[in-house]
Amino acid sequence: MKKVLSWGGMGFAILLLILSITNASWLAPEPKGAPKLIAHRGIYQLYDKADIGRDTCTADRIEEPYHRYLENTVPGVLRAQKLGAWMVEIDIAPTKDGELAVFHDWTLDCRTNGRGNIRDATLEELKALDIGHGYTADGGGTYPFRGGEFVGAMPTFEEVASALPLRGRLMINFKSKDPAEADLIAAKYAELGRDPAAKGDAFYGHPAPIGRIRELFPEAWAWSPQEARACSEDYMLYGWTGFLPDSCRSKTMVVPLNYQWAFWGWPNRLIARMEAHGGEVIVVGPHGGDVARGLTLPEQLTEIPNTFNGYVWVEDAFSITPALIQRFDNRTQEEIDATEAALKRRRAAQ
Repeated sequence: MKKVLSWGGMGFAILLLILSITNASWLAPEPKGAPKLIAHRGIYQLYDKADIGRDTCTADRIEEPYHRYLENTVPGVLRAQKLGAWMVEIDIAPTKDGELAVFHDWTLDCRTNGRGNIRDATLEELKALDIGHGYTADGGGTYPFRGGEFVGAMPTFEEVASALPLRGRLMINFKSKDPAEADLIAAKYAELGRDPAAKGDAFYGHPAPIGRIRELFPEAWAWSPQEARACSEDYMLYGWTGFLPDSCRSKTMVVPLNYQWAFWGWPNRLIARMEAHGGEVIVVGPHGGDVARGLTLPEQLTEIPNTFNGYVWVEDAFSITPALIQRFDNRTQEEIDATEAALKRRRAAQ
């Protein structure tokens, strides 16, 4: 019996050694390149995410504003790009008259002075709205973005794409399950003469429109949260074998900040496996696999290994992007001071 146990223990030790070598990050080649930030909604007003559902209004629970940018606007997209964001995420919604607006919510009631489903409105009607109307940080005591520059500021997809400099990249989020929206944006790309694959644009959303995008633009990066979740879960279960699960091949993996330890061979070996099979890796915030919750504090960047060269999903691009890429930081001293004060409040609230 002792002999059997001895051989069993030796076999287990050998197995552990093989697994350690197979998944050793330090034995993998060091990845080339640096982290690439995805600015969620461009630069926008962060809000309290506690107890929110799919249809919760988030404009009436924003943090005390420290800048004048709103989500999904041309100025917010351009400033995020100017500060060094590799890619800016935007949300699209088709209008009643076949145009393509850039707006997050299904309805107009929360953020604007309009009412009803955005898909039931014409572009002319949307252009008449005040998209800053509903934002408040004090329960309705004040509305700091109401009126002024945000009247008529809901952009079309063409307006956002045309405003970008040559190196500007977009990640387009489909809010619906309708594959016809993929055909609509493909038509807009054709009108603009913009090749999404050549420009480095990307798409994500429900598998139905994403599947259609893959037919229209087979070379472009397109993914769904469902696929990313499957890849991540399968890799945590089977990555120890040294083989990349089929669900990850040419797909996207999401790595939550607080679960990096659970991903075999993180980061170098994992990156090598994903790159060998045409996959992409996105690090998100410490709230699980929900890509809508990215990094909110600059110091969270220090939790990511310095050899990571994939994508990092960020919520507060105005504070986090300059922390990673100082050479593009064009903030004024007043903006920097306001940023530090806002970060101090956010840390205290956590």
